[in-house]
Amino acid sequence: MKHSASNWITDILQQQDLPPVSDWLSDLRRKARDQANQLPLPRRKQEAWRYSRVDALLKQSFTPVVQPPNGSGLEMPQSLSPHVLVFVDGWFNPALSRISDLPQGMVLGSLREHLDDASVKAHLGSLANSGENLFSALNSALINDGLLLKTGTGTEIESPIEVFYLNSQAEQPLLTQPRNLILVEENSKLTLVEHFLPGMGSGYFHNATTEIHVREKARFYHYRIQDEATDAWHLSNIHLVQAASSHYHGITLSFGGKWARTEYKTRFAGEQAICDLRGLYLVGDQQLSDFHLDIHHDQPACHSREQFKGLLHGKGRAVFDGRILVERIAQLTDAQLTNDNLMLTRDAEVDTKPQLEIYADDVKCSHGTTVGQLDPQQLFYLRTRGIEEQQAIHMLCAGFAGEIIEHMHLPHLREQAGERLRRTLDRL
Repeated sequence: MKHSASNWITDILQQQDLPPVSDWLSDLRRKARDQANQLPLPRRKQEAWRYSRVDALLKQSFTPVVQPPNGSGLEMPQSLSPHVLVFVDGWFNPALSRISDLPQGMVLGSLREHLDDASVKAHLGSLANSGENLFSALNSALINDGLLLKTGTGTEIESPIEVFYLNSQAEQPLLTQPRNLILVEENSKLTLVEHFLPGMGSGYFHNATTEIHVREKARFYHYRIQDEATDAWHLSNIHLVQAASSHYHGITLSFGGKWARTEYKTRFAGEQAICDLRGLYLVGDQQLSDFHLDIHHDQPACHSREQFKGLLHGKGRAVFDGRILVERIAQLTDAQLTNDNLMLTRDAEVDTKPQLEIYADDVKCSHGTTVGQLDPQQLFYLRTRGIEEQQAIHMLCAGFAGEIIEHMHLPHLREQAGERLRRTLDRL
């Protein structure tokens, strides 16, 4: 018997009274709504959800945010960047944002304000299939606002663009659903930093979908720092397509949330593209951090590097499910996938499953995973040098995590990540 998610979906969709939008977006919403009502509940029998139970999430009652909140009581986050965008409950807040002079041909701001843009009509929904799962369908069914970033050809910005996702205070748990569209045109180079911060509300569900197009010879640096409240639910679906000779450099740091899941779906649309994807998760009591990667090599001579590390303490749980598919046409592929986990307590748990599926015969591919505890010999060595045990543990954990953090080319982000790590280790 097919178990549909109709009751959960219906309860959410019946609460909404969406602001009017163009006919093409209404059609997209309607199709997604129909899919959501037909999709099955995520079950452990499904490979993608084998280790990630959603029973507790589906028992929650969330109210979708279908009107722009006023953001009262919130302050503009500290940032030295000339381009700072703030989204409150998934809606762009111009009063808390700062966007200085942009290069010619560049668009940066609210997706909702550019729904009649031809490029938005052509690309929104082109990568994210609403029928993939219940949550992606829900995002598409309630599309309202999100980030629009579109460069001109040859655009280069030295300062990073920083985006902050905040949550307002509400009497009931909220469902926030930013829908982001990023178009990095030919020969462009820029850095985007996304901050997911704990909000004033409690128990909210952040269900985001991001579509990224990186054109020929473009370089896109994309950093994501998820540090939400410990009673928050977080799901990010990231869809990426890369043209020939493009370079995507993405790093995700996952620190917060009760249940945090990040999905990357990447494919190549041209030869000699490079995808450098890394992540670090720090997981403690009553937390689950979950990463799913689907890297699809269907063009020749493309390179991908996926390196993810986890620090687990208390009764924290982590899931890593990474898959690289190399099609027969994708000769000269170079792909490497690693997942390393450091268990700081006996009660921590990790389920890790790196996968390689290769149909080409001229490739260079590898995958592997490790799960272990701190090396007693390394601790002993540091203790014999007069270093106290707690400080020695800090040093070894910092060295383990630093391999990911040091790949962030922005010094202030490295400092923030290092300080966040130190605060957690101090509490152990």
